[in-house]
Amino acid sequence: MSGLLQDLRIVEISAFVAAPLGGMTMAQMGAEVIRIDPIGGGIDYARWPVTREGASLYWAGLNKAKRSLALALDKAEGRDIARAIITAPGADGGILLTNLPPARGLDFATLKAARNDLIMLRLTGNRDGSAAVDYTVNAASGFPLVTGHGEMPVNHVLPAWDIAAGLYLATGLLAAERHRSRTGQGQEVVAALSDVMLATVGNLGYIGDVQINGSARPAIGNDLYGSFGRDFATADGRRVMIIALTRRQWRAIGEATGLGERLAMIGPMMDVDLETEARRYEARDAIAALLARWSASRTLDEIGQAFARTGVLWGHFQDFKQLVQGDPRCSEANPLFAAVDQPGIGRYLMPGLPLNFSAEPREATRPAPRLGEHTDIVLAQVLGLSSAEIGRLHDDRIVAGPDGR
Repeated sequence: MSGLLQDLRIVEISAFVAAPLGGMTMAQMGAEVIRIDPIGGGIDYARWPVTREGASLYWAGLNKAKRSLALALDKAEGRDIARAIITAPGADGGILLTNLPPARGLDFATLKAARNDLIMLRLTGNRDGSAAVDYTVNAASGFPLVTGHGEMPVNHVLPAWDIAAGLYLATGLLAAERHRSRTGQGQEVVAALSDVMLATVGNLGYIGDVQINGSARPAIGNDLYGSFGRDFATADGRRVMIIALTRRQWRAIGEATGLGERLAMIGPMMDVDLETEARRYEARDAIAALLARWSASRTLDEIGQAFARTGVLWGHFQDFKQLVQGDPRCSEANPLFAAVDQPGIGRYLMPGLPLNFSAEPREATRPAPRLGEHTDIVLAQVLGLSSAEIGRLHDDRIVAGPDGR
């Protein structure tokens, strides 16, 4: 955690990845983020992966450092309370982050009428407001048809567009808040998940490749498009990725493997200049034939020793268990991580914010809240409700605490 954004209060009404990630990013930089969920949990509250007892590791992972308020948004009084929290006076508040269709009375026009400088960040599926999720957006992106070797589309399991959208929401929130601090004006900021995908496809040059060159990236497996990079099997059944983006990296491969002279022969044989990325890409099969034999005769450890401190750009493939159990970067040796006691789950390794601010020392990672853990304190601190009023809301099932009551 850090105190960089300790003067901001953000209300989050969300589900799944994008908005929760955006809100958690703000919370990990010190903002007070109040996540409002339905009593009993929202549509992502039990999403996999879960523990044997059914507690969602996914939900805990995306809601660290937030406050949790359980509220009956299906009732008018519940929505009134949500609106009052969102629009509560004070320069630190008046910010709503959501990727869900707005409930009645929680739309931008209604909220702005209650607080003129309101900032609302809203993620939609498509620009026209129709539904889309990461998997459907990715299907349209072109990437699944150039993943693998092109026989069948491969929808990767990483929710890349959700992650990118979540970080766009976080940066958009900061930009809108900076604008408000300068002008006193609030605004609605809307992003479409499909636009995040389209912007990325364009930014990486693939739209221009079609319109300017009349071509499209082919499906080339694990090869690196436009340069040299390929995966290779090792003698002990592992796989490594070896890449040469720069001249220095290309030369380092030859020196570290002892194949420098034989690799250099490929250039004159194919009439290509292997000092350039594009020509190494053209010659990738010939280069890979030499490196495949070299790699196949060595274990992963032997390859690691051969490449250590040589400047070779390489990495090995590993599953989640190998990552957690054997990679020192995924351990408390890395200050990103801390072993945290997560209520309802247990103690396990949790990442904090992957940014280091020299002006703000990194503080301890805070766990995700229990659902409704902060209901009473939010109602008291933000709305100034008395214990009797809060008790009545519990009795009427307008709000709930961590015990569901």
